[in-house]
Amino acid sequence: MKREKKQLLRIVVAFALFAVAMILYKLTPLRSIAEVGEGWNVGDYRFYLYALPFIASYVIAGYDVIRKAVRNLLSGRLLDENFLMVVATFGAIALLDLPEACGVMIFYQVGELFQRYAVGKSRRSIAALMDIRPDIARVLRSGEEVVVSPEEVEIGETLLLRAGERVPVDAVLLSEEGTFDTSSLTGESLPRTSVSGEEVLSGSINLGGEVRLSASQKYENSTVRKILDLVENATAKKAKSENFITRFARYYTPIVVIAALLIALIPPIFTSEWGEWIKRALTFLVVSCPCALVISVPLSFFGGIGGASKKGILVKGGSALERLAEADGFLFDKTGTITEGRFSVVEVYPSERAEEILAAAYIAEGASNHPIARCVSRYAPRVDREGYEVREIAGRGVVARKGEEMILVGNARLLKEEKVTFEERESAGSVLYVVRNGVYLGSVTVADTPKSNAREVIASLKGEGCRTIMLTGDREFAAAAVAAEVGVDEYVSELLPQDKAAWVERYMKERGGKGSVCFIGDGINDAPVLATADVGVSMGGVGSDAAIEASDVVLMKDDLSSIIEGRRIARKTTRIVRENIVVALGVKVLVLLLTALGVTSAFAMWLAVFADVGVAMLAILNAMRTLR
Repeated sequence: MKREKKQLLRIVVAFALFAVAMILYKLTPLRSIAEVGEGWNVGDYRFYLYALPFIASYVIAGYDVIRKAVRNLLSGRLLDENFLMVVATFGAIALLDLPEACGVMIFYQVGELFQRYAVGKSRRSIAALMDIRPDIARVLRSGEEVVVSPEEVEIGETLLLRAGERVPVDAVLLSEEGTFDTSSLTGESLPRTSVSGEEVLSGSINLGGEVRLSASQKYENSTVRKILDLVENATAKKAKSENFITRFARYYTPIVVIAALLIALIPPIFTSEWGEWIKRALTFLVVSCPCALVISVPLSFFGGIGGASKKGILVKGGSALERLAEADGFLFDKTGTITEGRFSVVEVYPSERAEEILAAAYIAEGASNHPIARCVSRYAPRVDREGYEVREIAGRGVVARKGEEMILVGNARLLKEEKVTFEERESAGSVLYVVRNGVYLGSVTVADTPKSNAREVIASLKGEGCRTIMLTGDREFAAAAVAAEVGVDEYVSELLPQDKAAWVERYMKERGGKGSVCFIGDGINDAPVLATADVGVSMGGVGSDAAIEASDVVLMKDDLSSIIEGRRIARKTTRIVRENIVVALGVKVLVLLLTALGVTSAFAMWLAVFADVGVAMLAILNAMRTLR
C-alpha cells in the first residue's frame, strides 16, 4: 500500500504541473508544430513558459519508466512496455508535441497504479485467506507449559490450546469436547464440534475454552503445511492460455517493432512527410505493447485459484483450472466418493421387531472391532451383555452363549450349517441373520449408502452434457445397485487400483483427446488413477500425502457438490480469460491498422495509450471478477 500511495502522490504532482503547463500553452500565441515550421524561434522565452512545466511533469511521472527501460536495455531485454513508452514519448518530444508526450506518460502511470492496485488486492485476498499458519504451540513437557514454534512439536506430545488459538499441528482431541472454526480449511462457515479421540486439523481455531490435544503429525506433514505448500506453488503451473501469451509475445513484439521501422522509413521516401510518418510509427509502437494480455491472463487465473480456495477447493495452478473447465468425462470412485465410505444399517426385517433383533445382534457383536459389527452396535439399544461368552466363526459369523441361551448372528451359510429355518434375503449390502435359541428372529442389512447429494451432482453433470462413469472394486451386484441409485451413465466393477488406472488410460485414448477426463477419488488408494487422468480430484484427501502429490484439485470438504462449484469457478475463469484475449487483440489490431493508415492522426498518441493502458485497465477490471 505504501508503494501505491507514493505513486499516487507522484501522479497528482505531475498532473498539477501538467495543468499549469496546459494553461500557459493555451495562452501563448505559438502553439503548434506548424508554427515552428514557419520559422518560430525555439529560443523564444514563450516556449519555455510552458515547455519547462511540461518537462518537469514528464520527468516526475515517468522517471521510473525511463530507468527501467535503460536497465532492461543494458541487460539485453529490449522489447518491453517501458522501452515502447520511452521511444514513443521521446519521439513526441522531438516533434515538440509536449502536451501529448506528458499526458500520455501520466495516463500510462495511472494505468500502472490501477494495475498494481488490482494485483495487490488479488494477492492480499489470497494471503488473508491462507493466513492459517499457527504462530506458536503450547506443549506440556515435564508437567510444565512450554511455548515453542510448531516445527518443534513432536508426535505424541500434549498440546494446550486456549480460546482463539490455532491448532499448531494435526492432533487428536484429549479433552471431552471442543468446538473449532475450520472455515479457512474447508470453507464451512459453521463451527465443528469434536469429541475425545477425534482428529482435529492444524489451522483450525479453538472457539471454546482451553482444550488438550495429542500431536499426531509433525508440522511438515500436517494439513496446514500441505495447504500452504499447495497454494504457494499453484501459480508455477501455467495454463495453456498463459503459455499462449508467452509464445505470442515472443514473436509478436519483434514483428511490430520491424513494422514500426518500416512505417517510419519507407512511406516518407515517396511523400517526404518524415514528421508525420515517424509520429505514426511511434504511435504504432505504443499501441503494440501487449501488457493487457500479459497482466490480465495470469491475474484471472490467480483470482480463480483464490476464489476456489475460499470455497475449500485447492487447485494446483492455472493449467488444472483450465482442464477442469474443459472436462466432459467424469469418472468416480465409489467408496468414500459417491458413497459415505462407512456402513449404515439400511434395513431391519421385519421392522416391527427391529428393537429385539438389534438388541440380540448387539449382544453378539458389541465387543467386535469389525466395521459391520461396529455399525450394528451404533444403531442397537444398549442391553446388558455381561456373562455372555462370544465365539467368532471365521467367514460365517458370531455365536454368543450364556447358560442355556444361544444367539447366532451371521450369514446365510452359518444358519444353513446350524439347520435353522429362515427367509434368505437379497441385498446389495451385507445381510446379517439373527437367531435366538434356534428361532429365527429376522435380519439386519448393512450397506455403504450413497451420499445424500450424489444423485443431484451426477444429474447436474449429465445435464451439462458430461458423461459419468463409476469405477469400483466392489462386486457386480453391489456396484449395479449403487449405480442405479445415483444415476451414473455407466459403471465398471471388480477393479483393483492398478486396473482402474489402466481402464482410465484406455478410456482417454478411445476419446482421442477430445475434452478432458476428470477422476474423483478419496485420495487414499486412488493415487495411480488421480495421476493418470487429465484432472485428478481428491475428495477430502488433504490428510493423505498420496492425494496431495497425485491430484490436481483437493476438495477440503468431503462434499461431492464441491466438484460442481469448482467446475463453475473454472469455467467462469476461463471465460473471462478468453474475453480478455479477444477484446485486447481486437482493439489492438483495429487501432494498429487505423494508425498505420493515418486515420487517427489528430489524436493518435492518446488513442494509442487507450489501446495500451486503457484496454489493460478494462482487462484487469474484468479479470478481478474472478475474485468474487
